[in-house]
Amino acid sequence: MTEHQTFTADAEGSYHYGVIRRAIELLDQAEEPVSLDAIAAEMGMSNAHFQRLFSRWVGISPKKYQQYLTLGHAKTLLAERFTTLEASHAAGLSGSGRLHDLFVRWEAMSPGEFARKGAGLEIRWGWFESPFGPAIVMGTDKGICGIGFAAELGAEAAMDDLMQRWPSAEFTEDPVMLRPWALQAFGAGSGKPDTTPLFLIGAPFQIKVWEALLAIPSGHVTTYSEIARAVGNPRAVRAVGTAVGRNPISWLIPCHRALRKSGGLGGYHWGLPVKRAMLALETVNSPA
Repeated sequence: MTEHQTFTADAEGSYHYGVIRRAIELLDQAEEPVSLDAIAAEMGMSNAHFQRLFSRWVGISPKKYQQYLTLGHAKTLLAERFTTLEASHAAGLSGSGRLHDLFVRWEAMSPGEFARKGAGLEIRWGWFESPFGPAIVMGTDKGICGIGFAAELGAEAAMDDLMQRWPSAEFTEDPVMLRPWALQAFGAGSGKPDTTPLFLIGAPFQIKVWEALLAIPSGHVTTYSEIARAVGNPRAVRAVGTAVGRNPISWLIPCHRALRKSGGLGGYHWGLPVKRAMLALETVNSPA
């Protein structure tokens, strides 16, 4: 698959994402499994066309997606693919076992740099298509510092959301510079998404929480209370939740893998349909 085929920003790509978004919403709201005939008819497409389109955008068939999008899926993940972060750290972050395959390269700015709200920092930005719809990607010469999704908020709001985090930085549109990292981040590049270079811009406590998120293997989940214990402050569950919600590098720093202790999905900054799609895609693509 070529770069042009994978990342299209044209009207057809936007239309197709709109179709898939409506399909996901319909499947999510259905109380019983929806047949391929019914969902394709609802989208105004033939069965074969819709199946191909859905599989290309979501990564799995509508039938499999429904299996991973049930209301009980989060609880199933918590019961069967729960990651104890303390155990993961004890096993070693570079361990080769299935429970941990962390190869991500990242660097964090100093507390002093963060306090200056991005002053003196040049941040490049560009729009790219992703498996979860239009994505705004931002980065410095050290790596990606922001990824946001526009499916729920809209393009202008998603971009403003990230820019307001570092109001004193200089922002320059430069999709050419960011394209190799964006392709890699969304699985279309030559390297693994987990090897995409990252530049974490946040307060020290936030960065500790984001580091803990990076320790959750793909296809697995953990809880906010587990993250609080992992960062050495087991009572700071609410503060951890806030830091998770302020994660600027969605998808690559996997805040979507954090669930409530009850097994509920909790919130998601870019919209719960995006979080459900991420969890479903990772589950089906991970070893059983």
